[in-house]
This record gives sequence, structure tokens and C-alpha cells, in this order.
Amino acid sequence: MWGDPGIGKTALLEHAIGAAGDFTVLSCRGTRLESGLAFAGIHALLWPVLDGVDTLPEPQRTALRSALGCDETPVDRFLVGGAVLALVCRLAEQRPVLVVADDAQWLDEATAQCLAFVSRRLRTVRAAVLLATYEDPACGTWDQLPAVEVRGLDDDSARLLAAATAPGLDEVSIRRTIRAAAGNPLALAELALTPPVPGEQIAVGPRLRRAFTARIEALATSTRALLLLAAAEDRGDRQVLQQAGVDAVAWDEALRSGLLGVQGDRVRFRHPLIRTVVYENAPASERKAAHRLLARVLSGRNAEDFGTRHLAAATDNADELVAWHLAAAADGADEDVAGLLEKAAGRAQARGGCATAARALGRAAELSPDPADAARRLARGARAAWEAGQVDLAREYLLRAEELAGEAAVGELSEGLRGLIEFAHGDQERAFRYLTGDMRVVSDQDTAVELGTMAVRAGWSAGRTGLQAEALRQLGGRADPLLFEPASGAVVRDDDLRLDSWRVTPPAPLCVAWGVERSVSEALGRQIAELRRTDSVTALAAVLAQTVTLDIAQGDWSRAAASAEEGMRLAEEIGADHLATQCRNCLGWLAAVRGDEQTVASLAERSREVSVPRGVRVLTAAATWNLGMSALFAGRPEEALEHLSRLTEPEHDASHPTFALLAAVDTVEAAVHAGQPDAAEPHANLVRDWAERTGAAWAVSAGHLTRALLTSEPEEEFRLALAVPGASARPFAHARTRLLFGEWLRRARRRTEARAQLGEAAATFQRLGATPLLERATSEQELTEQPRGAAHLLTSQELRVARLAREGLTNREIAAQLLISPRTVGHHLSNVFPKLGVVTRAELSHIDFDGSMRLTR
Repeated sequence: MWGDPGIGKTALLEHAIGAAGDFTVLSCRGTRLESGLAFAGIHALLWPVLDGVDTLPEPQRTALRSALGCDETPVDRFLVGGAVLALVCRLAEQRPVLVVADDAQWLDEATAQCLAFVSRRLRTVRAAVLLATYEDPACGTWDQLPAVEVRGLDDDSARLLAAATAPGLDEVSIRRTIRAAAGNPLALAELALTPPVPGEQIAVGPRLRRAFTARIEALATSTRALLLLAAAEDRGDRQVLQQAGVDAVAWDEALRSGLLGVQGDRVRFRHPLIRTVVYENAPASERKAAHRLLARVLSGRNAEDFGTRHLAAATDNADELVAWHLAAAADGADEDVAGLLEKAAGRAQARGGCATAARALGRAAELSPDPADAARRLARGARAAWEAGQVDLAREYLLRAEELAGEAAVGELSEGLRGLIEFAHGDQERAFRYLTGDMRVVSDQDTAVELGTMAVRAGWSAGRTGLQAEALRQLGGRADPLLFEPASGAVVRDDDLRLDSWRVTPPAPLCVAWGVERSVSEALGRQIAELRRTDSVTALAAVLAQTVTLDIAQGDWSRAAASAEEGMRLAEEIGADHLATQCRNCLGWLAAVRGDEQTVASLAERSREVSVPRGVRVLTAAATWNLGMSALFAGRPEEALEHLSRLTEPEHDASHPTFALLAAVDTVEAAVHAGQPDAAEPHANLVRDWAERTGAAWAVSAGHLTRALLTSEPEEEFRLALAVPGASARPFAHARTRLLFGEWLRRARRRTEARAQLGEAAATFQRLGATPLLERATSEQELTEQPRGAAHLLTSQELRVARLAREGLTNREIAAQLLISPRTVGHHLSNVFPKLGVVTRAELSHIDFDGSMRLTR
């Protein structure tokens, strides 16, 4: 549920809890202070059922205990999500389970992702999840969950609520209250007690603040101090507040005011806006005093003269909350507190709390007296923010660090982060400049190689062979030879492959071009298994995006689709636009070969929106290839050729040598069927040259296939294409060769041989789900059958041509649909007319094709 503050979401959640009957209820509430503490929400949620954690399998138990702070083992977010899911499922076997999370917009990122993971997998379990947040969840963590907007009350309902809240309110004040509240129930309830001043036009927000302020100021000083302490504590821990020395009189008045409530050991403001007003209206000195008091309580030190510096120096392993309270209480720069926050950030990052670490390091930088320390912490914070998917924050930290220490120093401190961000989100040529620049300043050689490798990839992504060559030159002999694209002169040997790290793994399309997809796929599979045991979401998304292309080439389309969906979801969650687009293009390729033209067009449009403005030609080329394949397999070769020719068109947004090579067979087939064989020659030469240079099985086979398509005596070339050792490892390409060979055999009236080739092709297309080519193979198989019944008058192909001509299609349109030449269409019609006894195309509309094959009038 989502809607404005005060709109009634909490009331609805409380009603659901009250109506839950014999359910096991697990609830938590997000708070501002804990929004930076990884898994704080999960801790609150599972507190009543912690005994059940020990019943989980060992890996899940260890991961969950680590997330809850009971173990120092690094957190695996995927295992934590699985552990929470398993625990809920076990509870649901005994009683239905209701999971409730209020103020979900303030849940820490780790908890939010965990709850989203669990929620999407409870469809067959006796469990329900209810979440309440301010923002529309359509574009955030909860985007895949059903959502309902909680809207304001209508005027009649608002009148009833205002009258019930303040029975003595006059009609004029009620109208003013309804108008000012705009249907917000909390605003109605509060404004009814302090009605708007006549004639004022103030938004609900300021009105609520004014109403709350009036009620707060009417309380005793000690009660206001209690409210401020509760607002600063922000976790609702009653024990901490009581240890701070709050007297019973203040407690009683706070509870009577209705602003504060107690449920067991938890203290809650009736609405988060009350907490905001209490905190923001308090003088800065009082806020700082409240945070100092809380720091002393949480650290177990209650001496009145215990100072901030003493605490920071004495608590080397202080709780993160203590560090945050000390930071909030700081009057200015304080290296001790900054150091304490930096240590807290390290512990948070070890638990998988990258967002928490980024926030802590940012605050530590603000408290750093030495600009060099501040720059270091900002650079580290930028790296943590980047890993957490907070790109804007990472950029902000980098800029602030550069103002303090300069670009070169920050490039070293952040390990070339600005180039990595630009590569993943921005302009590729700018990314190249950043990466090569930082490559020269970092001291660690492994980091330098990684940055150089990414620079090569930036040049490749931009379709700029000059940039790629420059980065390769700077890398010297340290470059993976798979990074050399078709326009270069390198040759790859199997023992040259370097696949130890995901950061230096060459782009998947180049691996496919070199014909080493199986080796690379196995290496990436091992990397995925390792990454799933960590919280490296960015790395996992990158590797998943790579494996999709390799799985497609090897014919494992089901796994490819699953990896593309997961990779795209992860990339979108962390804001990695280019990785998401790479996965989107792979899904577009699958849609093209499966005949889903609408999906191809939609995905291609979204891809171009990202890639064209940023100069990521590799993504534009992939989307353009998909459009070309889609048109080709739908029987529109001219349109297909128009798309595919752009891959070799200099300076076009889609011009890219690797994708021009991979799409060469499609381009040649489109040109042949469009009656433009001359346009096919450059693309046929491209794949043949690559085959001669590399000996890659797919390229050798494709070279024979393109010769077969362009020669009048193609049989030997077809057979050579099919016989290349290793060519069958790419089942789609191999089946396509059989289809084209079968079509030629059928036209040569060698029906028995044609049926054999077409049958093999059809079986593969059916397994893969390549619907357009399956239909084409099946149609060709039918043409090899002997005609039956009245249809003896015409051959199968003549019958097809006649039916299409009856519908008013031109010879060229019929040729495009049947993948034959317009001249062949004319030849068939010249045979059809005398057989049917007609002399014009118009008369074909009166032929009974389904019966006697005679004129019906």
C-alpha cells in the first residue's frame, strides 16, 4: 500500500493485524536512523521467532545469523533471502503467517531487498505480506508486487471524521478543515483540534507541522525532552529511553497526549511526521545533547562527565549506533568520531551493507579535520555507494573528493571508479579517457590491468577501433587476446585465454566470434557460483549478462532467457543501464528467432534510448541486428537488409565490426532474397576472411554457407558447411544450414533428400522454439509431398503462389513471403493460368481452391 503521510496506511495495517486471528504475525517498521543499518528491519521482524533460526540448514542458518550480527561470517544476501523464506515457510506449516512492514520507505536496503525476494516467492505458501510506503512502488524495490494506492477521503467521509474528532467544531471550521486537509485523515484529525486560520491557503504539510507544534509546545519541558529523546533514538527501544533517566511523569503525559504510544518494549510515535516535527523544531544544542546521552547509554557509560572524545577513544569496537549518535552530536570536525564511523563502515561492508558503509564514510568525511583524510573517506564511500547501486551518490562523493585532493589522487584512492561509472552509465569515449588516465596513476598492477581491460572494452563498445588499439598498446603484453576484435590482426590460441576475474573477461560477443564460447562459459559458470556466495550484486549482474550470449550460441535458450531476466532485474535494481540493455538485447534476439516481432521492436526502442545518446554502438548494433533478423524471418528481406546494412555503414550509430561479422549470414540471406546479390558480397567476404584468419568452426561453416547462397551450383558448399568439425555445437546455425540446403534440394526436385534435411532442421527448431523457421521448414516439407485430390492440377508451390495472387499480392510481395525470386513467381503463374483455365489474376478470386479447382462463376 502506498500513499501520502497520514493517509491511513498504518491504520489499515493495524486493522489487518487485529483481524489476523490465529496467524503468526511478524512485523517491523522502518526508521530513519536504522535505514543505514544493514538487516536492521529483518532483526526486528524475526525477533519473536529467533529460536527457529537454529532449525534451518547450516548454510542458511550461518548466513542469517551473520546478517543478524551473531556471526562475523561475510553476508551472502541470496542465502539470507532464502533463509528468511525457509523460516516463513516452516512457520506457515503450523499456522498462517502475516508479515507486516510499515514505513517501508525507511527500511534499510538489505531488508527491503530481502522482503522483496521473499514476497515474490510466497504464492503457494500460507503466508501474506503487507507493506506500506510513501512512494509509488512501480519503479523501485517493490515493482513486481501487487500495489494499491491509499487515497484521501471524500468530503462526506472527511466531514464525519472531523466531526467525530472535535464534536463541538462549527460548520465554518469544518469546511475550512476539510479544504486544508485535502482528504488526509491525519490532517483532518489534527487540524480539527486546531482549525486553520480563516483565509489562509497553506498546504497540508505545513498545516500538520503547525498542528503538531502547537500540541508539543503545550507539554511540560520534561515531556518535550522525552519526545526529543525518542525522536533522536528513532528505533523505538523503550529500554534505552528508560536508561536515559526519563521520569514517570513525563512518560505519563507523553502517553496521554496521544503523540507517543507503547507496545511491549517498543515506543512509537503515532505518525512519523510527529517525530520529524519534534526533532526539527528542537534547538540544535538540545538535539546534540540528546544524541550524546543516547551514545552514553548505548555504550554502557553513564557518567555525566563522559565526553565524546573519551568514548571514541575507549570503544574501538563501538556499536554502529553509538558512532552515529556521536556523529549527530559533534559540534565540528572530530577525527576520533570520523575514525569510529570509518570502522563502522568497514564492519557494515563486511556484512554486505554497502549502502550503510557509503553513508557512514560520507559523514566521516564531513567530520574529518584533514582534507586528505576526508578525500580518502569520500573515495572509499564512493566505491561503497557504487557497489550498492547508488550511482548519483558515488558521483557526488567523487566530485567532493576531487575538490579536496585532485583527480589523480582520487583515481588512485577509488581505484579508477569514475571510469567504471562512466563505462556502465555514460559515454564510452569519455569512459575510455578516464580509464586510461587512471590506469597510469594506480600503483597496484592488477588494478591497472583491470582498468586497461575496461578501457579496451570501452573502445570496443563505442565501435572505435582506434581507441581499442590505443588501450591495447598501453596494456602491452598484459592484454587478453580475446579483446582483439575482427578489425585487428591478432590470433587467439586456447592457451592464451585469461578468465580468472569477471572484470577482465572479454565481451561475450567477441568470445562468440572467436569460437571459444564453451571454455568461457565454463569459466563464467564457476565465477557465478562464487559470486552467489557474496553480496557482489554488480559483479553478478555483469557475469549473468555475459553468459546469456554464450548460452544462446550453444543452444541453451531456456537458461539464456532465465539468466537474461535475472541479470536485467539485478542491473535495473542497481542502476546499471548498460548491463540491463545488454540483457534486454539478448531477450530481443530470442524474441526475433521466436517470431515475436512486437517484443523485438519494443526492446530495440528501449535499447536505443539508452545506447544512442551515450555512443554505446555495440548496444545499438545488437538491437539493430535483432530488428533485421525479425524482418528476415517474417519474410520481409528488403526491410531486413535495410537494418542489417547499417552494421557496416561508416559513422552510423549501429556500425560495429563484431556485430557486422556475427550478422553476416543474415545479411547475405536478406540480400539474396531481396534480389540484391551484389549487396551480399562484402558481408560474405567479411565472414570468409574471419574464417581464414581464425579457423573458428562457426565461421568456416558460415563461409561455405554464404558461398552456397551466392552460387548457382551450391550443393558442395552446403555439404561442406554441414561437415565442418564443431559446427554442430551451434545447433541453431547448423539447423538453419540444413533448412537452406533442404529448400534448394526441394527446388531441384530431389524430394527425398530434401525431406531428410528439412526434418532434421525442423526437429532442432522445434526444440529451440524457433517458430518462424520451424514453420518455414514444415512448409517446405509439405512441398516435398505428392499432391492429393483436386489439387493434382497444381504443384504445392504453384498452389501457394496462386492463393497469394488471389489475395492481390504483387509478384515481389509473393516472392518475399515464399523466399523465392519475383521471376520464379512469374514462372509459376504462367503455369497456373492455363491449368486453371484463366487468363487474368482477377479471375483467380473466383477459383474454388478448396474443392473442384474450377471457376465458380
